Amino acid sequence: QAQLVESGGGLVQAGGSLRLSCATSGIIFRFRAMGWYRQAPGKQRELVATITSGGTTNYPDSVKGRFTISRDNAKNTVYLQMNSLKPEDTAVYYCNLAPANTYYWGQGTQVTVSS
Repeated sequence: QAQLVESGGGLVQAGGSLRLSCATSGIIFRFRAMGWYRQAPGKQRELVATITSGGTTNYPDSVKGRFTISRDNAKNTVYLQMNSLKPEDTAVYYCNLAPANTYYWGQGTQVTVSS
């Protein structure tokens, strides 16, 4: 049974940084494209970063240049380094496959950016 567990969220001031981690089990991690997603209150969940099995990354314009996704296949873990955080980055952050698998959503980790 697949399990994806996010961690690393918290409260940070605008301009600060956080590094999120997503530990996975039950999937053949090294062969899967992975993504980080976020959902702010009252908004739909959105994709913020993807990384292919080969390490190719992609970001929407809203986070490009500020967020970096990476992966450690030996640890079955995907990371999201977030720099220059803005209040509008406040959301619950989730990892999942890319495209997402409905059954793999975890609890997420809360990121709150104060102004």
